[in-house]
Amino acid sequence: MSDERAVPGWLSVVAAVAGKDLRIEFRTRSRSFTMAGFVVLVGVLFNFSIDQALVRPQDIASGLTWITLILSGLIGVGRTFAIEKEDGAMSGLLLTPAPRDAIYIGKVVANFILVFGIVLLTLGVFGLFFRLDYGNHPGTLLLVLGAGALGFVALATLFGALTASTTLGESLLPILLFPLLVPMVVYGASASGRLLAGRPVAEVAGQGRMLAAFAVLALGAGAALFGQIVEE
Repeated sequence: MSDERAVPGWLSVVAAVAGKDLRIEFRTRSRSFTMAGFVVLVGVLFNFSIDQALVRPQDIASGLTWITLILSGLIGVGRTFAIEKEDGAMSGLLLTPAPRDAIYIGKVVANFILVFGIVLLTLGVFGLFFRLDYGNHPGTLLLVLGAGALGFVALATLFGALTASTTLGESLLPILLFPLLVPMVVYGASASGRLLAGRPVAEVAGQGRMLAAFAVLALGAGAALFGQIVEE
């Protein structure tokens, strides 16, 4: 009977933490507006800096999309625990008996919703400026980007908790995070590049599995290590 109660209790903590973070963001919109502004600026700058007579936008759109996802994601996810630290909310949350892994997953859920919204905006902005065609496999492309975004958010949330307690703060986050994101960018850019080129979905099945494995491993490591990080 205790096991049956444990799962709903754990899920309620996840829902409560994710709901709190999303309500704060929807009320202030401090992170989402900054991230959205960054995406639009990237689109505008590259639109004027690329000579489309020499370079086809389709050839660079994949890599540019993933770079924009990571950099804009850092703006939002990197502020997650900084806001908590300023208000002292995280200290209060840690005084509760809530499972630490549930707190972590709740924050990952909220950050993923925020980052995936920026992914959709990025596709819209790049589609507008570069006239990209997403008509062949848009669903598969979203799955690839979603898997990459989940892996990124899982790691960024974990390292965000780590760097929030240091004097360097957000400036240390990309130094720790970027080397771990290399596999995600390699497989993600390859898969999305093939999809944008109109290649069959079967060609990206291997990359898709690697992205899914990356996301699962990142989530597992984050859930296991989060408690140790925030309590030290």
